[in-house]
Amino acid sequence: MDILDTITRFFQEGGSFMLPIAIVLAIGLAITLERYIYLLSTTATNKRVFKDIEPLLIKQRFDQVLQVATQSKAPIGRVVAAGIARLKVSPRREDIEYAMEEGLMETVPRLEKRTPYLATLANIATLLGLLGTIIGLIAAFSAVANADPSEKASLLSSSISVAMNTTAFGLISAIPLLGFHALLQTKTTEIVDSMEMAGVKCLNNIIATQAISPKTRSSDVA
Repeated sequence: MDILDTITRFFQEGGSFMLPIAIVLAIGLAITLERYIYLLSTTATNKRVFKDIEPLLIKQRFDQVLQVATQSKAPIGRVVAAGIARLKVSPRREDIEYAMEEGLMETVPRLEKRTPYLATLANIATLLGLLGTIIGLIAAFSAVANADPSEKASLLSSSISVAMNTTAFGLISAIPLLGFHALLQTKTTEIVDSMEMAGVKCLNNIIATQAISPKTRSSDVA
């Protein structure tokens, strides 16, 4: 209860700029939560879909691979589907690789969606805190100018203390948002790297089966 009272008093003493900073913090936390859940879900979905696709690639069941990849909502499914679709047109490794890279490029913006906003919101929170402090100091010095000389020191110190609350709250909001931004960027990079690795595995499986299948057919004829 004491902590709640302290937070309430801190918020009330900060002035009118505390509410905008709180709104910025709330928006940032909402974006962080939504993005983190999405990235965790994407990681799990990618693993599940690739686990279903890899055995089909080894068995050269490309139609089934395309069907599974197309029906799945996993980003890795889009990448593999792009490669299989190009395989039906051109079996060259370079063409398949370019198609998969194109699929990856289409997927990355969805993974990074709204994450850059966190850095912007952190800067906004900091600037709002500084602006609130400056306006508070201007109001404090204006009030001190017309105050009784014996009260100027105490009035000025209390006014400055109140104005500094805005800067403190701006920094309290900005620092976690920057940390969440770095966390989401790291998680996104891990997903992209895993998709690139999975894409290389798929490409190697496709090329390997393409190279083995003629030998298998010739041995069957013999």
